[in-house]
Amino acid sequence: MTSRLRLTLLGVGAMNSPRFAPAGLLLRYGTLRIAFDGGPGAEPPERLDAWLVTDERAELRSALRRLAAERGVEPSAESLSPGDLRITCLPVVHTSHPAYGYRIAAAGQVAVWAPEFWEFPAWAADADLMFAEAASWERPIRFRGGVGGHADVRQVAEQAVRHRVRQLVYAHIGRPTLRAMDAGLAPDAGEWGVEGRTYTLAG
Repeated sequence: MTSRLRLTLLGVGAMNSPRFAPAGLLLRYGTLRIAFDGGPGAEPPERLDAWLVTDERAELRSALRRLAAERGVEPSAESLSPGDLRITCLPVVHTSHPAYGYRIAAAGQVAVWAPEFWEFPAWAADADLMFAEAASWERPIRFRGGVGGHADVRQVAEQAVRHRVRQLVYAHIGRPTLRAMDAGLAPDAGEWGVEGRTYTLAG
């Protein structure tokens, strides 16, 4: 196994984004290829070892199942431990049914994939790299019936600093955040995710 963990953003958009493909990530570690979320327009390469999702009831689930089947895998929310790579599926507060994020550990480095949450996940503390929620800019989005929602960028930035996240990348960008970006505004901490960009963590 190589000691380089390479994480490529396949998409950085929230649902029905007018600008970006659905939030998705491709992990490469040695010969391993594992996708996280994504969907039409944010598709991983044809050879995959697994396809992990943060919400098994997401609106894109039918499309994800079709795309995954074409690659011989099935989308699922689970923990994996191939070789010295540890991918831990952990709960997030987001909606009325179970939703998850992932803590990825390899070669002494930790990355977090948590593109949707209402409350910042405490288990993301001390991550070297975190891909996080950015559906809203300065006010959280509350779901009808008070069953969760989306944290806003300003809250995520504050909590990431408090939880000692070393590099914060926003990877689920919604319309309110797009308007802030177009106005030239920037978060207090972190950076906007860029589709196709690879982030490398080396032990």
